Amino acid sequence: MSGRFVRSSKYRHVFGRPTRKEQCYDNIRISKNAWDTNLVKANPQYLAVNWEASGGGAFAVIPLHERGRLPEQLPLFRGHKAVVLDTDWSPFDDSLIASGSDDGKAFIWRVPENFTLRTEEGEDVRDVAPVKQLTGHSRKVGHVLFNPAAANILATSSGDYTVKVWDVEAGSPRLTLKHTDIVQSLSWSANGSLIVTTSRDKKLRIWDVRQEAPAHVSPGHAGAKNSRVTWMGEHDRIATTGFSKMSDRQLGLWDLRDPKEPVGGFQILDSISGVCMPFWDDSTQCLYLAGKGDGNIRYFEYEHDKFEYLSEYKSADPQRGIAFLPKRGVNMHENEVMRAFKTVNDSYIEPISFIVPRRAEVFQGDIYPPVVGTKPAMSATEWFDGAEGFPPKIDLESIYEGEEPTEIPSTSKPVSRVPSSTPMLPPSKKEPDTTPVPASVPTPATSEPDPIKEHPLPSSATSSRGPPPSMKEQGTSIAQLASKYDDKDDSSSSAEDDSSSFEEVAKPIDRHASKPVQPPESAVVTRTLTSPVSPTKLTAPPPISMSKPAPSTAAPSSVSAAPLAGKTGMGGSEEQVTLKDIKVLLERQNRTISGQTEQIKALTAEVDRLKNIIGGKM
Repeated sequence: MSGRFVRSSKYRHVFGRPTRKEQCYDNIRISKNAWDTNLVKANPQYLAVNWEASGGGAFAVIPLHERGRLPEQLPLFRGHKAVVLDTDWSPFDDSLIASGSDDGKAFIWRVPENFTLRTEEGEDVRDVAPVKQLTGHSRKVGHVLFNPAAANILATSSGDYTVKVWDVEAGSPRLTLKHTDIVQSLSWSANGSLIVTTSRDKKLRIWDVRQEAPAHVSPGHAGAKNSRVTWMGEHDRIATTGFSKMSDRQLGLWDLRDPKEPVGGFQILDSISGVCMPFWDDSTQCLYLAGKGDGNIRYFEYEHDKFEYLSEYKSADPQRGIAFLPKRGVNMHENEVMRAFKTVNDSYIEPISFIVPRRAEVFQGDIYPPVVGTKPAMSATEWFDGAEGFPPKIDLESIYEGEEPTEIPSTSKPVSRVPSSTPMLPPSKKEPDTTPVPASVPTPATSEPDPIKEHPLPSSATSSRGPPPSMKEQGTSIAQLASKYDDKDDSSSSAEDDSSSFEEVAKPIDRHASKPVQPPESAVVTRTLTSPVSPTKLTAPPPISMSKPAPSTAAPSSVSAAPLAGKTGMGGSEEQVTLKDIKVLLERQNRTISGQTEQIKALTAEVDRLKNIIGGKM
């Protein structure tokens, strides 16, 4: 088992590709307001930018195909009496956008058809007016966020310490979530029934929105600077970024069922002073972290209930704001999995493409699973009446072929990672046993599993937060497993190349076991076949008497003497039955050791990562 184990991932080599200056969006006047916001928002057709304008607040909408230097005079979305603080696009209508302002109001806007920034010579530039005004907050509206599952449901946070949920069609607030301090960040769950918020009182709150009450209130990041939160799609997990008391930037992973503290504690990122903005991509299970004031974008892959670091896009140009494009808008012909739009020097916006390096001229279905389309799961009235559900998804291959998106009904459910005490193996058919069983002995209802064709996934060890099995417990099994790979090129190459996508069938391990004693060894084997296998080692049960059958009150895993007596009378076939049982036992032990090997790989990678972190700090 020499060498380092490399974690297998389709996105391990994803890299960020910048854009040339002439292909960026230049000559932009980005708002210089100090409110903590992303400044830009994007959808597959338009890019919204908070604008530095006089005479009231405004923002600009830029068609994505109109790159290069923008005109000096362009149509703005005007109507607010104070600076615009935040905007958000509707997930189901690419021409519908909401805005929040320092004047305490939220407006709804619609982008005109065939909207363009470039006008003909002599033509007047006409600004766009809002189609609806949402009035109800007493102070500035700092955040606006559409519901990701229901149509025309909008959440707004304000300096009056409240979050209001609006029926956009009716133009009235229907629900109010009261806080004790200013809300710094908020995020909807994938089915639109819950909201998570962070506030200046350093609390993380998970709200049952329609009950207008927090389901959980937990202490968040202890630092004085702003913290951010994002719901991890269809998982029951939440990711937060913030600061420690020593002003170190932190990343936290929270379990919705037990949010008293982050899973595994806070992960320290660095000591940079800028706020870290998190963005979750549910299709690739990746989290992107972009820092304000620095030009780097880190990205992690969520696996086994933790964030695995992938890589980092580095740039000398710092960003104040950034937006990520919905997955249905990426360029699949170039294997682009994400696209970001970062502000540079408050004068232009640079697109950054995150690409999987592959040479392929066909659709790559493994990196483009179905994603949420433009059809909501329910209407606003149904949502306020208590309906829940995930919006239907679309097949990206239809978009790749230039056709209309093919809708796929959504059957997604929040991923539940309940810790399991024993590893679960897939059930399979079992050959009938011709050995007579007395009526007084209960027959176990469990079935024997087939050999596992793929690498077993140690789900129980990773989902539970308990310590992994110690080396002392694994003793003999690990030693024998290590000896298997010594001086064997064919097997060591398969163990070291963890990134291979081919299925590997584990080979039986040669074990020097003592000769079976007849018939007590048969009793031991029969007991093992009808009882769960221990994940660490197998122990022989106490000897079973051959004189009389076991009492009927014995446990299902115990074996009576009647089956043994039947086997003893079989003569020469007894040895064949015993050898067959021993073979099945060895295959089971082989699968158990294979699972332990995957755990050791994960632990080895974790130790190497910690060593690198410690070495970097020193």
